[in-house]
Amino acid sequence: MKHIIEGKPAKPAAPVSASAVRIVEVDAEFAGQRLDNFLIRELKGVPKTHVYRIIRSGEVRINKGRASADTRVEAGDQVRVPPVRISEKVAEKAERPAPPREFPVLLEDDHLIAIDKPAGVAVHGGSGVSFGVIEQLRQARPAARFLELVHRLDRETSGILLVAKRRSALVALQDQFRERETGKTYLALVTGTWPARLKVIDAPLHKYLQEDGERRVRTTTPDDPDGMRSITLVKVRSSFAPRPLQGIPAMSLLEVTIKTGRTHQIRVHLSSQGHPIVGDDKYGDFDLNKRVQKQGLKRMFLHAWRLQFNHPATGERRELRAELPPELADFLSPDTAISSHA
Repeated sequence: MKHIIEGKPAKPAAPVSASAVRIVEVDAEFAGQRLDNFLIRELKGVPKTHVYRIIRSGEVRINKGRASADTRVEAGDQVRVPPVRISEKVAEKAERPAPPREFPVLLEDDHLIAIDKPAGVAVHGGSGVSFGVIEQLRQARPAARFLELVHRLDRETSGILLVAKRRSALVALQDQFRERETGKTYLALVTGTWPARLKVIDAPLHKYLQEDGERRVRTTTPDDPDGMRSITLVKVRSSFAPRPLQGIPAMSLLEVTIKTGRTHQIRVHLSSQGHPIVGDDKYGDFDLNKRVQKQGLKRMFLHAWRLQFNHPATGERRELRAELPPELADFLSPDTAISSHA
């Protein structure tokens, strides 16, 4: 990227300490990226809320014209970046790089990386998290010119995560996710015996904030103007007998395929049917969660197991699978399985 301050070429300054208007020219490598994502990368360390605020206020311009957060930048565009002010504490944090880390690779070529993300790791920094998978991966691969998340997983969800190594791959894959051309199936362990007849959950979801400001999601009615249609397909994979001595009820291992990718969709949909995910600290059975922790399950039992997509370069349909990690597989004692439908 080229940086210009007050019409004169200048060396790229540390984004977090910018004190003058800068004009940033978009490289071809970043063509097609949303303006908000372009700025979040350019203004490292600046809170996302502030990035969206300066876009809404019109302080950010593309080729001297106002633009919205979802505007796609093109090669050669001149992006006006206003001065930003953030606290020294935030600036110091931004200057500390994430520790480099590689993750288990399921597939890698010149266009993408498919990793098996462990639970407990955010996919990116923000919202109180200093760094995530993408920041650590960039530190581990300093020679990589381009690494961007294709999609996201909740911090406590493990499983398949795609990272694009080229802008063209990112755009092609994100288009597939947006047009629902991908197949995303999760494994979820829920409380109780899931009714075999319940194969489709078609219930709108509504986001809201709790009094403490934390984000939550609930099911709502079809006539709710703020509700977003959400569809989840459920297939019973195995059923497990109760463990009375440990205070653990019957459980069901489900294959859950989402047709829409709403925030917390699987967790809320399953819980709304009276079968919350075991270990879910937001929508689950909190007393049961304490009991299963004593039995070794210290996380939510939700795993991104299978992903189907068209390769961005060849168009070939690919299917990836990430088997259950040991901490989940070990909790499913073969002695307690009473039936399997796989």
